[in-house]
Amino acid sequence: MALDSTTGEVVIAEQLKQFLLVLSVSLGVATLPQIFSWLRRIPYTLLLVIVGLGLAFVNVRLINLSPELILMIFLPPLLFEAAWNLKWSDLKRDLLPICLYAVVGVIISIAGVALGLHQFAGLELSIALLVGASLSATDPVSVTALFRELGASKRLRTLMEGESLFNDGMAVVAFGLLVALPLGNAKLDLQSALLEFFQVVGIGISVGGLIGFGISYLTQRFDLPLVEQSLTLVSAYSTYLITEYLGGSGVIGVVTTALILGNFGSRIGMNPRTRIIVTEFWEFLAFFVNSIVFLLIGDQIRFAVLGDNLKTIAVTIAAMIVGRAVSIYALSSLSNWLAKSEIPLSEQTVLTWGGLRGSVSIALALSVPAILPQREEIIATVFGVVLFTLLVQGLTIQPLLEKLQLLGSQPLRQKYTEAIARQVALQRVLEYLETAQKRPGIQPEFYDYQKTLLSGEIIFLQEEIDKLLDEYPNLQEFSTEELRRELLAIEADTYAEFVRAGKLNKELSPFLQTNYDGTDGKQ
Repeated sequence: MALDSTTGEVVIAEQLKQFLLVLSVSLGVATLPQIFSWLRRIPYTLLLVIVGLGLAFVNVRLINLSPELILMIFLPPLLFEAAWNLKWSDLKRDLLPICLYAVVGVIISIAGVALGLHQFAGLELSIALLVGASLSATDPVSVTALFRELGASKRLRTLMEGESLFNDGMAVVAFGLLVALPLGNAKLDLQSALLEFFQVVGIGISVGGLIGFGISYLTQRFDLPLVEQSLTLVSAYSTYLITEYLGGSGVIGVVTTALILGNFGSRIGMNPRTRIIVTEFWEFLAFFVNSIVFLLIGDQIRFAVLGDNLKTIAVTIAAMIVGRAVSIYALSSLSNWLAKSEIPLSEQTVLTWGGLRGSVSIALALSVPAILPQREEIIATVFGVVLFTLLVQGLTIQPLLEKLQLLGSQPLRQKYTEAIARQVALQRVLEYLETAQKRPGIQPEFYDYQKTLLSGEIIFLQEEIDKLLDEYPNLQEFSTEELRRELLAIEADTYAEFVRAGKLNKELSPFLQTNYDGTDGKQ
């Protein structure tokens, strides 16, 4: 017994050392763009993959990457953070194309990859379908992090993030159905497949809805920021585990919970200060987990195995890109016709090329049963394709966005917002300095020096703002819209205080959400 205890302690100590090593390397990579300015053009997540590849090339393996580790530890917080920040008003506007991409698009992707591998690589149809299912979902971890760093337009991010969040559930269901085919344990039955799909999705939405609304109303009863923050973390993992235990999609469950808490619970049950604390906590957690996941993706590559399967990987890449293009262009045209979505051809092109694969695909491939003879070939193929999408497609998305002029005025708006924020901050500092003028021990010379310094900086910032407005008149509309949203947010926060105090009917929450988003406001 004592020997087992000692062995367990040694294993835990070794795992802790590996974890600290991974963390040290990933955080070290975060500082590289600050040292080498030319690295700033490479998204942080892709830089981690490149560093991981370098470690794999010299055969330095940081830690074993298992599907359980990704799906049960890493995936829930990443899904929760992305869905928490996804506004329902934006999602609702493009719900039809997102659902088409996430459901029909997955089917087209599986069929395209399977057909290509069966015809041109000679793989058995059951194995080809399994590879297609593993690669059918665009990865929310990769896509969300990349588009945010590049500053893509809000609608483009909503389309890509919405699809990425929802198509994981569809991909996992498809993989679960198809993994039994090569083992001879099941036959492909459309009726059974549809029944299981609706069951898995239904359980996910039901559990996610119950937990989301339950926590939303629970947080109305108290104002404890750290407790409310902890509840969101518990809800992410508990939703995933409970949903999976009940036979549903943990991915769908977590996304549902986060959407409810981010769009409903945080408005009626959290004050503005708590919302900021919770949002910043999830941003940190997403950065933390992203740093580990992307580094390990690169570090797990086996170059010798990839070399043995280059033909299969190449065929899969070609089939995947063609299938992605067919699904995006065709489904976008259908959505434009049915719902007047007005998704332009340029955005469809970015959606096509931006369909990166990542940790979810790797987790599905690694979960292929060991008794399957083609398991190593499946894993090598999926790893090779994921590597291609992250490095080749990922590194060329920014030039593509610039070429298609889809980054628009996003960098300019960011520069303008930073100038405004700094001016407001310095103005508040100056106002505080005025109140501290007569404080004992403060010399007049120091006060005058600080006042002159602050006033000069405020004047300089005002000149910079005026110059930006003169050179780019469209910023005036942006500034007006931002102020309108701020006014609506203050109004909504006031209503939320009345709701929490029990003085206002809780059924006004949709009204609060509408006001906050400013979608129906007529000011």
